[in-house]
Amino acid sequence: MLKGIDNRLNAEVLATLRAMGHGDVLIVADTNFPSDSVARATVTGKLLRMENLTCAEAVSAILSVLPLDTFVDDFAGRMEVVGKPDAIPPVQAEVQAEIDRAEGRPRPMVGVERFAFYDLARQSYAVIQTGERRFYGCFMFRKGVIPPEE
Repeated sequence: MLKGIDNRLNAEVLATLRAMGHGDVLIVADTNFPSDSVARATVTGKLLRMENLTCAEAVSAILSVLPLDTFVDDFAGRMEVVGKPDAIPPVQAEVQAEIDRAEGRPRPMVGVERFAFYDLARQSYAVIQTGERRFYGCFMFRKGVIPPEE
């Protein structure tokens, strides 16, 4: 355990978040996402796990240490519901609330079509699989920067 670090963040996840650079993409996925096979194509080449958490719980912990990119509109994204791209299921609303809380203001995620999301995930830095069992619990986050101290 470390002071000031959310205890839901395991050592592998913390090391990966620390190693990521500005603009690198992180995928947080539900249990139905093909996380293992997709993760093999990522920069890390291995699947990270936060299996005992919902997506919102995992994202809350991740955003306690990960800054989101402020220079782009696609700082965060959600997998669109097939046939209903504007639908926001409860799992996505919960994650949006965590983003808004971490950012201190409303900052909506962009929608990403299902197969485009798979392609994006394969090109990402890393994939974290959660214990989320609800459908469409798949998200992307683009790492931002921490400004220098004045």
